Amino acid sequence: MATATQDPATPQDPAIQGLPATILYDQVVRAREPWTHIVKQGEVLRIVDTEGNQAVDMILYSAADEAERYSAQDTVAAQGNIFLKTGSVLRSNEGRAMATIVDSAVAYHDTIGGACSVESNSLRYGHHTKSMHACVENYLEASLTAGRGKRDLVSNINLFMNVPVEDDGTLGIVDGISAPGLYVDLRAEMDLLVLVSNCPQVNNPCNAFNPTPVRMIIAA
Repeated sequence: MATATQDPATPQDPAIQGLPATILYDQVVRAREPWTHIVKQGEVLRIVDTEGNQAVDMILYSAADEAERYSAQDTVAAQGNIFLKTGSVLRSNEGRAMATIVDSAVAYHDTIGGACSVESNSLRYGHHTKSMHACVENYLEASLTAGRGKRDLVSNINLFMNVPVEDDGTLGIVDGISAPGLYVDLRAEMDLLVLVSNCPQVNNPCNAFNPTPVRMIIAA
């Protein structure tokens, strides 16, 4: 799996303002790379869009039993809304609360747009994109040592990504609504395995055609 650079917080660091006092983990994940980590019940994971307009794809698994995992269907049905906002509860395929968005510096996040892959890139943007790295490949790279494969991947959350539903029912992928330093905070409602792809997509505006780093902070 790709490495991430350490970037320890200082008390004056604006990226940690509003978080619980104890910073347990703080790393910058480079553009286009995967990340995975355990976030324990009650801990808060803050994801910071360091340069703005960067999509972050995420899947959650129960750390106790990976057969229980994030469900877009259960989440959307329970909240009656396709967008994720402050207060949204992310639910598992068993209907249980996995995490709550306790704070978000952007208005909403996407839960229906899915993850880019070699196959979808080729279909949407042309065969010349087949060699490009994509989110599904990031997920698989980060899952190799855990023995997970494609059948373990589910519909994911697209943090900071703007996917409006057009009048004819189609999905748009347009410029993001984030900006440098904006963030989203998720409180774990159970012990979680968090799987992230810092999206490598360069063929649509979700990353402003220029993937950039994000910062992952865990506090308690």
